[in-house]
Formats: sequence, structure tokens, C-alpha cells
Amino acid sequence: MSAAQAVVAVDQGTTSTRVAVLGADGAVLASAQREHAQHFPAPGWVEHDPVEIWEAVRELTSLALTRARVDARRVAAVGITNQRETVVAWDVRTGRPVHRAIVWQDTRTADAMARLAADGREEAVRERTGLPLTAYFSASKIRWLLDEVPEARELSRAGRLRVGTMDAWLVWNLTGGMHGGVHATDVTNASRTLLMDLATGDWSAEMLELFGLEADRWEAMAPRIRPSIGRFGEVAGDVALAGVPVSGVLGDQQAAAFGQALYRPGDTKNTYGTGCFLLQHTGTVRPTSHHGLVSTVAFQREGGPLHYALEGSVAVAGSLVQWLRDGLGIISSSAEVEEAAASVPDNGGVVIVPAFSGLYAPHWRPDARGVIAGLTGYAGRGHLARAAVEATAYQSRDLLEALTADTGRRIEALRVDGGMTVNESLLQFQADILGVPVVRPRVTETTVQGAAWAAGLAAGVWPDLGALAGLWHEDRRWEPAMEPAERERLLARWGRAVEASLGWA
Repeated sequence: MSAAQAVVAVDQGTTSTRVAVLGADGAVLASAQREHAQHFPAPGWVEHDPVEIWEAVRELTSLALTRARVDARRVAAVGITNQRETVVAWDVRTGRPVHRAIVWQDTRTADAMARLAADGREEAVRERTGLPLTAYFSASKIRWLLDEVPEARELSRAGRLRVGTMDAWLVWNLTGGMHGGVHATDVTNASRTLLMDLATGDWSAEMLELFGLEADRWEAMAPRIRPSIGRFGEVAGDVALAGVPVSGVLGDQQAAAFGQALYRPGDTKNTYGTGCFLLQHTGTVRPTSHHGLVSTVAFQREGGPLHYALEGSVAVAGSLVQWLRDGLGIISSSAEVEEAAASVPDNGGVVIVPAFSGLYAPHWRPDARGVIAGLTGYAGRGHLARAAVEATAYQSRDLLEALTADTGRRIEALRVDGGMTVNESLLQFQADILGVPVVRPRVTETTVQGAAWAAGLAAGVWPDLGALAGLWHEDRRWEPAMEPAERERLLARWGRAVEASLGWA
């Protein structure tokens, strides 16, 4: 390991893109970030502009290197982490997308997925992929593009269409794009498509047939599945890092887990971002959930076995705070929510269930819609802010209860990360409502850290997982302080509010 080496991480998220430069000691030297537009062309539809995102990656890379005062020749590797189930389709000759990216939150294919489930396909799909039949995952988004976008169909017939999750779009562009770009995805992102066999790590012929994707055309349009930690190709073209290897790719929640040093079975983290994601590493034996969680790939090193995880996903966490800001206008910035929530002694009886695009794990109810329950004339701005903060903790409690039911054991502590963990009142309430300690690391933006660690491990910046685990440090711990009777009272009220959110769509 050379002190002169640095690693660049590209963190392509749901609301913004960030590029960070990390030193060999694991510290972030500098970063640059930019939000991108959210497009809502119809109720339940969510789209992004892939070109806007790619241009941001190029520009932010140069800016981050400049801020870090790091010459590109000192960079040992590039790592990528990304919003996972979001789908991009483009023309391999022109590099132009045929449609905006369809985002993981998008529900336009919910009816089609419900019909497949009604046909009795759910059990076979879960057995093969570890996932339920919902619009959350990528396969139905790909099918929609081929059915509804004429250009996509024509390019598919001509062998010119390429499809993939956001990591594949970035890898292809970084490694040359139209001039020989590598079309590849990693096994964690592929495991979120409903098209990968979770046991083998390969595309599943059975799933391709289920979604009407002809095997010969799929082979041409789909990315090759590669281990998360290993060489994908070299950066090429007019990008600041030309010649540097892309050596690590992880979906955002797997990157957060990797950056939290979840390398042993039973290690568990919760990420608080746009959504909220609980993930427990289960080792090299594929897990099965009977309580609404999904089985997924945690990571794979080149030449090594698949490592698995159980995961629970909540669609709306930090984005609920953004809604208070942009939709209701009761706060002027996301940071203001903690101050507003602290201005009242409790939530005043108000409970918010933010089922804006249905409820994900463990309920999997696409027919749910958001509700604000318990309103009285007494309720004000502070009570809504407090209820919004508490909604994230309640949803996380639902995930942890499902995890406990699946594994038969409670966790000793929950490692937390993501932008919302600056809100210390949230973390205390989370510990209270879970009844277990909550632990925040020194570095809370662990998606960036995980992508950098994966790439640096493949490039030899760090020798092994033990060395990476040694870079993780606890910052603060919150112990539960709530009386059990009060916890049960609040959870019962939350349960009634969840029931009220069902059946609206």
C-alpha cells in the first residue's frame, strides 16, 4: 500500500451525483456534488435524464480532483456505486438514450406485475431470484421500454440497443462509450433486476422467458455480469481519469454495507437516504425470507464466492423531509426539520405514513398511499416535522422485526449511515423504538467509502478485508431509553396508521 495512492469514488444517487477522492488512509480528501432533475410525467412515474447524470460525473470528477489537489496519475482505481433498479436504454452507435431513465420508485408497471403474481408466478420467481414480483425491480421497466418505445424495439431488432442499470450506463461511458465502451454490470446490481439467478450469478433463462426477453437479443443488449470487486476496464476519452482502471462496482446499499465493514454473517446496517434500507450480511449461504424481506447479493470478489444479504427497503425516508420543504413549504431547508421537530415535546398525536409510491418491505403493497393520521386543531408545523422524522424510524422498526422473524435472533446493535444521521433526535428515537443500540460511524457517507474500498481492494491499495475493517471507527452510540409500555403504545398507533394507508390505489 502506497501513501501516494488515491481512489476515486463515483456515487450516483437518486437525487444527486457525487464524486469523492479518498486517500490510502481511507479519509475523504475532497468531493463535489450536484443534484439532478426529478421528472414526474404522470402519477407514480419517476424519471431521470441519463445524459444529465453522465455529464455531471465527468465535470464532478475534474472538480473533485482539483479540490483534492490530486494528480490523476496518483489515482489507483475508480469505484462506482449507484441507485440500483433504475433502468437506462441507449443506442450503442450514437450513445443517445432512447428514453429517460425509469427510476426505481416508478410504479407504471405495477398492474402488469400484479397480473403475473395473480397467475401464480410469485413463488417460482422468489425461488430463482430472491425477489418478489413488484414494479420496484428492473425487469418490468425494461419490458415497458420495449413495448412502449418504438425506437427501443427497432434498435433491439437491429442489435444496437443496450440496457442496464445506472452502473452499466456509467461504466460504458467511462470506458469509451461509442468507441469501445465496456458493457458490464456487477452482480449486486444484477441481483436487483428480477432477471438473475441468485444461486449462480448468471442471467436466468427462466426469468428472461417470463418477461418476454428473447435470449439471443438479450445477449446483445444486456451487460455482462461481473464480480463487484475486480477490473471492469480503463477510463477512456475526455475524462480526467483516462487510463485509470474501473475496479469496483456496487449497488448503493451494498456499497453502504461494504463501507460499514459488514463482512461477518449477522453484521447489520441501516442507511437513511432518499429511501431507507436495512441490510444484514448472511455469508456465502443464500438466505430465504418468509417475512417480506428480499435475498440479494452483498458482494463478490473476483475469483471468490458470492456473499449474500437479507434486505428490507423503504421507499420514502429523506424524501419525506424534501416533501415537507418542496411540497408543503413548512421548512425552508432539509436541515431545518430537526429544529422544527425539537420545538414540540411530542408529535401531538400525528402519524405520517409516507406511502407515496406504495409500501415496500415488509408489506409489499403497491396499493398503499400516504396518509397523515391523528390531525387535530392543535397540530402544527412542529408536530408534522416530528411525525416525518419518526416515520423513518417506525418503518425501520418494521424491517428489523421482519429480519428477526427470518433469522430467529435479534441484533446486538444497528450500524447507521446516510445523510439523515446528522439528525441526532432521529437516532435516539430509532434506538428507543427498536430497543437496541444505534451506532453511527465517523464517516456516515458510507456509499462513497464502500465504492472506494471495493475499487482500492481490487487494485491493491488495501490488502484484504481485515485492513478495511480497521479503517472503520465508531463515532457515537445511542442507547434505548423509552419504557417498553410507551414503545408498544406508539407502535400500536403506527400499525393503525399503516392499515389506513392500504387500498387507496
